[in-house]
Amino acid sequence: MSDVPSLPTLVTTDLAAITRGRPIPEARLAPGGTGIGWVPANLCLTAFNTIADPNPFGSVGDLRILPDPAARYATDRTGSATRFDLVMGDIVTLDGTPWDCCPRHFLREALAMLKAETGLSLLAAFEHEFLLTGIGAAGHAFSFEALRQADPFVPRLLAGLEEAGAEPELAFAEYGANQFEATLAPADGLVAADRAVVLREMVRELAQSFGWRASFTPKPALDGVGNGVHIHMSLVGADGAPATFDPARPGRLSAKAGAFFAGVLAHMPALTAITAPAELSYYRLKPHNWSASYTWLGDRDREATLRICPTVAIGGRDPARQFNVEYRAADALANPYLALGVLVRAGLEGLRAELPAPPVVSGDPGTMSEAERAEKGLFRLPESCEAALDALEADATARRWFSPDLLSSFLAVRRAERAHIAGFDAAAVCETYRMLY
Repeated sequence: MSDVPSLPTLVTTDLAAITRGRPIPEARLAPGGTGIGWVPANLCLTAFNTIADPNPFGSVGDLRILPDPAARYATDRTGSATRFDLVMGDIVTLDGTPWDCCPRHFLREALAMLKAETGLSLLAAFEHEFLLTGIGAAGHAFSFEALRQADPFVPRLLAGLEEAGAEPELAFAEYGANQFEATLAPADGLVAADRAVVLREMVRELAQSFGWRASFTPKPALDGVGNGVHIHMSLVGADGAPATFDPARPGRLSAKAGAFFAGVLAHMPALTAITAPAELSYYRLKPHNWSASYTWLGDRDREATLRICPTVAIGGRDPARQFNVEYRAADALANPYLALGVLVRAGLEGLRAELPAPPVVSGDPGTMSEAERAEKGLFRLPESCEAALDALEADATARRWFSPDLLSSFLAVRRAERAHIAGFDAAAVCETYRMLY
C-alpha cells in the first residue's frame, strides 16, 4: 500500500474539454452512493471560465455526478505530493436517470446503439501530440537528444499511465520543437475516451512537477508545428473477431467498415465542429500541413482526413487484428466523449444506409481540378470555426444526434469563446490558447 496521501477526485469533462470535478471521500465511492452535486449551467463553462450566455439552464436546476468504479485511474508516479487519483463520473438527474447532456452518456449511448443495431462494437485509441515548455533549447526532430533532454519525463509518464491502468504504448520526441507524442493501446470506445482524459491530465501534472508546462493546443504559434489528436477506430463483431479488414476489397475495408467510414465522410463538415471546435483549430487544418483538409480516405497518407493505417507482417502478425482507420481532423480542444460519439453516430448512419465504401484516393487534392475533386468525393473541410458550426446546424441528421439542450449548449460555448477572442490577431489567439490548454 502506498504511503502517498490520496483524495480521489470525481470528474466530468465538459464541452470546452476541461476536466472539472470535486474530491470525494473514499467511502462515498462505494456502490449505492449519491456522488457529488453539480449544476446544469456548469456544462456551459467556457475555457475562459465564463458561463456562455444565453444558455438553456440559467441559474436553475441540480444534478449529481455518480462515480464509475470501473473507471478509476490512480498512480504515485506524477511527482505530486498527493496521489493522482481520477474517478470518471456520469452526470445524472436527482432520481439517477442519465442526463441527456452528459458527454459520457452521449458516447455510451452511441456505442450501445451501434451494438444493438449491428452487433458491432468499436475499439478506439486516442493518440496525442503536445508541447513541453521550460525544458530548454529544442533537440533535433525525433532525436535521442530531444528525448533525453526531457528525461525522465517520458519513462515516468509511461510508468504512471501503466500503473493507472491506461495501457500506454509509446511516448517519444516528435517533429516539432519540444513536441512529444503519446499513444495508448486500443480499448472499448468508452474506456478509450476515459483514457484520453487521463493522459491529458497526467501529462500536465507530470510536466508541472518538473517546473515545465505542457500544452495540447492545436497551434502553439502560427509558424510552429501543430498538435493533433488522432482517433484510431476499428470494428469488432459480436463473436469478438475483428470486423474491419477484408483483403479482397478496395482499401482492405470490409463491407461494414466501408459503410461505417462512408458515413463518417458524408457528415465530415458537421463533425469538424465537434472534433476541431475552436478558431485556432482551423489554423492547423490546412493543406500540406500533415493534418487534414478534405473529405478524403487515403491509404497510409497523413494528409488524408481518414487514413487507412499500415499493418505489419513481421513475425507472422495477423493483419486483421492490427487493421484500423485513423481520423485526423481532431485536437485536444475537443471533448473526447463527444468527438468519438459523433464519429460512431455518423458511422452508424452509413451502416443503416448500407453506403458503399468510399474510394481510396491518392495524390494531392490541391493539384486536382475542381471537377476531379468532385468526382472523387473530395470537398474542402470548413476553413473556420464559424463555418464548421454552421455546417453542424445545417446537417439535419447530425442535429438529431444531440438533445436540444446539448446542441444549444455546445453552440453557445463555442460561440462565446469566439466572441471572447474577437479582435485578437492570429498570433494572440495562438498564445491565448497555448496558456489555456
